[in-house]
Amino acid sequence: MADELDAAGQNPTLAAVRKATGGGSFTTISEAMSEWKARKAAKETPLREPAPQAISERLGEFGAELWTLALELANGRLAAEREALDTARVQIEAEKQEAAELADQVTGELETLQGKVSALEAAELSARNEAASLRQQLITTGERAATAEARAGEIEKRADDLNAELARVNAQNAELVKALAGAAKATEKQGRG
Repeated sequence: MADELDAAGQNPTLAAVRKATGGGSFTTISEAMSEWKARKAAKETPLREPAPQAISERLGEFGAELWTLALELANGRLAAEREALDTARVQIEAEKQEAAELADQVTGELETLQGKVSALEAAELSARNEAASLRQQLITTGERAATAEARAGEIEKRADDLNAELARVNAQNAELVKALAGAAKATEKQGRG
């Protein structure tokens, strides 16, 4: 997929590859992208070109030696720069891997919290329905008025507690969504780097 994006003139970032494939783990995509970049870098060949004809004719053997030394110097610098870039790439890949793992973890936590939110919403609805039912019984049953009112109060308190818990879980959910968005931006930014 990265080859197709690259051939189309697009930067094959983690997010672009994930979008093109329709999903997948950031960790798996990150590993595949590392291998793809390593293969692409291995295909590049060092700078090598023959001395121009005019230099060969004018300087002869001395010119050819001078040109060879210049090429060796250029290739040496190129090799040093490639080594520095490889070191930087390894560091960036490690950071991208960490960001991808964090994104996967945050996604899992977000799904867990969304499940808790649904359960709490259902429990709150059930508690409120039970409170309403008890109030109706209180109106029709005079003998149990005191007991039913106390029970309704407990259920309302429970509903309020559940509502407070729901608000807390919703706040956590919002923080996790924000963290996931930040991790995705960081991963995309590192992918462009």
